[in-house]
Amino acid sequence: SFYYGTFPAGFLWGAGSSAYQTEGAWDKDGKGPSIWDAFTHKKGKVFRNETGDSACDGYYKVKDDIQLLKELKVNHYLFSISWPRIMPTGIKTEQLNEKGIQFYNDTINSLLENNIIPIVSLYHWDLPQVLQEKYGGWQNISMINYFNDYANLCFEKFGDRVKHWITFSNPWAVAEKGYETGEHAPGLKLGGCGAYKAAHHIIKTHAKVWHSYNNTWRSEQQGMVGISLTSGWGEPVDPHSQTDRDAAERYIQFHLGWFANPIYRGDYPEVMKNYVGRKSAQQGLGTSRLPTFSVQEKTYIKGTSDFLGIGHFTTRYVLQKSFPFLQVSSYHTDRDLAELVDPKWPAPGPKWLYSVPWGFRRLLNFIKTQYGNPLIYVTENGVSEKVQCTQLCDEWRIEYLKGYINEILKALNDGVNVKGYTAWSLLDKFEWNKGFSERFGFYHIDFKNKNKLRYPKASVDYYKKIISANGFPNPREVENWYRKAMDTCSTTHQLLATDSLITHMEMVTEIVLPTVFTLCILISIVLIFYLRNHS
Repeated sequence: SFYYGTFPAGFLWGAGSSAYQTEGAWDKDGKGPSIWDAFTHKKGKVFRNETGDSACDGYYKVKDDIQLLKELKVNHYLFSISWPRIMPTGIKTEQLNEKGIQFYNDTINSLLENNIIPIVSLYHWDLPQVLQEKYGGWQNISMINYFNDYANLCFEKFGDRVKHWITFSNPWAVAEKGYETGEHAPGLKLGGCGAYKAAHHIIKTHAKVWHSYNNTWRSEQQGMVGISLTSGWGEPVDPHSQTDRDAAERYIQFHLGWFANPIYRGDYPEVMKNYVGRKSAQQGLGTSRLPTFSVQEKTYIKGTSDFLGIGHFTTRYVLQKSFPFLQVSSYHTDRDLAELVDPKWPAPGPKWLYSVPWGFRRLLNFIKTQYGNPLIYVTENGVSEKVQCTQLCDEWRIEYLKGYINEILKALNDGVNVKGYTAWSLLDKFEWNKGFSERFGFYHIDFKNKNKLRYPKASVDYYKKIISANGFPNPREVENWYRKAMDTCSTTHQLLATDSLITHMEMVTEIVLPTVFTLCILISIVLIFYLRNHS
């Protein structure tokens, strides 16, 4: 049932994005290549071979996008810094890029001038390509010190104004999709070991950066350092079956617990250690494929988060499914489970993203119970559409946001310590291996138009109303928001249609007319030549 009420005073509302997905300017002003530049430039890696080379042209449109944030009336903006934009090779002693540093200084200053709090992620997947080529990226322990140098440079240059730092955004995807399945950059398929090794180094790196901030910068800058973990919720298919309940628990522990447990409790979840250990032994391996932390490392890592960032999109039903140990080992078969969905769940966008709001409240309560009720900021939550035609009247996104934000309100009443919400995302943008085929934005972008104009969807108006009311005051008002939002999108649709027509005419002018003109000249020359010969 829907719960009408408001959020506590001071609750933060925001929107988010990431560097590679929006900035473009991949090789401009001294920026070095990232693993995503290298990955997308190989044919067959991304849908339609699309790249983030220009993306949303966010590098050139910062001021415009900050005006959109003002229009949304958000309190904060979550964005990421591109490591190779400020440190082209990823190595501090080799080269710093002052133009890149200036770009982020200007962005932060402009946000603050508009009373928008910057929440900054140090890593949203765009590792400098040089570090991948030289050292194998997150497979190599040397990343810990290189990343720590980079983080300290950011604290030094921006920490006087940035008070909320995220070390890593969704490291699960970095490890699993980058080093296990190879769906994401750097595209390695190191089955059974690669993801665990990458995650191990990322967790140690996070802890080192937290300690660096704590020892060197905290007293002066008075900021906070956390991590952003993305996780679905796993619900047992049969809640009365112990095997299904155990499988659902494993689903969460192998996803969220993989990173959260070491940070909040000092080690990997017991169930992960048991399952990966047993399967490694069955393979005849002398040691587990899941690396171990020393006693000193456990102590060093435990407690290294001032807040927990949570990304959440969807839910799965989970049941027990045994995988024979003769099969090739992988992170997925280690878990001994199968995932199901309810065909009645709405799925407006891609096949993986079903709208299941009640799973969010359960996930938040799980975090409260498991990790000692930490301070939580929701760092990513949203839904995409996967359609070829332009859809500005995104009523499914309105329903999704309404449902999921309402579950946060219920979780607050359960005593969960949530302090802010970040809708994902501000703009339609480059969606990794899906290219531009999935659209998460509040603002539509016509990527075929060289000007990359931004058009508000109906959800902009609706989210703005939630922020202004700080929640859901009463049924009549909330219903009224929906009607007004749908009215505004009809007008915007007409504007977009007109602009598209103008763009089409410009293309005709730019391409067709010169072609026709050239053809006329060629025909004239041929005719003159022909007439001369005949005369």
